[in-house]
Amino acid sequence: MKHIGEGGIKKIAYAGCLGAVGIISTEFGIIGVLPQVASHYDIGIDKAGLLLSAFALTIFLIGPFLVLFTSGINRKKMMLWALSLFLASNIVSAFAPPFWLLVLFRIIPAILQPVFFSAAVGTIIRTAAKDEQHKLMGIVIGGIALAQVTIIPLTTYMSSMFGWQISFMIQGVITLVALAGILTFIPDMPVKEKLSYGSQLQILKKPRFIISVAFNIFLISAWFSTYSYIADYLGKVKMMTGQEISSMLLLFGIMGVIANWIAGRLLSRNVVLTTAFFLTGTILLPVILEFSGSNFHVQILVVCFWGMMYGPAFLTAISYMIDAAPEAPEFANSLQSSFGNLGVSVGTIVGGWFISNRGIDGLPWVGAGFGIIAIITMVMRAILDRQYKLQNHMP
Repeated sequence: MKHIGEGGIKKIAYAGCLGAVGIISTEFGIIGVLPQVASHYDIGIDKAGLLLSAFALTIFLIGPFLVLFTSGINRKKMMLWALSLFLASNIVSAFAPPFWLLVLFRIIPAILQPVFFSAAVGTIIRTAAKDEQHKLMGIVIGGIALAQVTIIPLTTYMSSMFGWQISFMIQGVITLVALAGILTFIPDMPVKEKLSYGSQLQILKKPRFIISVAFNIFLISAWFSTYSYIADYLGKVKMMTGQEISSMLLLFGIMGVIANWIAGRLLSRNVVLTTAFFLTGTILLPVILEFSGSNFHVQILVVCFWGMMYGPAFLTAISYMIDAAPEAPEFANSLQSSFGNLGVSVGTIVGGWFISNRGIDGLPWVGAGFGIIAIITMVMRAILDRQYKLQNHMP
């Protein structure tokens, strides 16, 4: 790859952010319309949740292998291919096909989702100065929060007036814009120094990395066991209307963008402490939700806290994983995406099971349970790190 200046790297970061908005609006935009989809197909909310969990499970099962196999292919081309699949998915979904076909066309684009993020984040890691990496990664991953600020609440609001199919139309337009952005602003990125499969797979032998993988699964499961059903929760437990829910999702996303920006700077100083700080939100959230009642104005403050603590989830998870395997950052990033989406799938499935069997009121406590397990894995890694330093007489 030819030398890319600071301005060029920032263009890659912002174009990657735009692509992330297109991808995440497709992956998570379904969250705001799940109740309507369930009603349209006359199925339970837990079965409708398959549209999210199947997407995430596909990324977990296929993502890392494709990242390895495509690691020598031009990164710009892979990003364009990924977004093209997402565009096709939105076009088909907008026609409200049979449910099995809707699920299938949710699965197809998921295959290349990790490839997209691996290309964008990997390029930044390989080209940016070390003290700038987390900030620039924050821009790319900020596309997740940006989608929550704009596309997800917009599609939720529009769907409440015109039907859930319009959400896929809007997502398709955004993906088309993202395709144009990648094509225009990202330079040709051939891979000239491809790491061998063996050298990348070596990180799977490191206990420190394996524990980091487990942490990643439990962290994302903690948030998505509740967030996947946020529209249903706010409607049934906090008694909000469809338009009130869309405004809350907008507020949620705004706080996520702010938190992502803050986390990007804090991570440059200390990855572990920053990750631990935002993780505590998974335990505090159910306590706050339990005692906050259903007053709309009080819920504004609650959703602000929720969005602030959830916002950097993917950024902190990526940083925590790469910190454990700096010798293979692209593969570590792809594994974060893969196992993070396993966390999305596990959280969504467990949350759906809890709703079906226990009701939706106590759902946030499921997230607290996953959060506690995530904290335990962080402690285990800290113990390993301390033992390593003692054995090697490091300060």
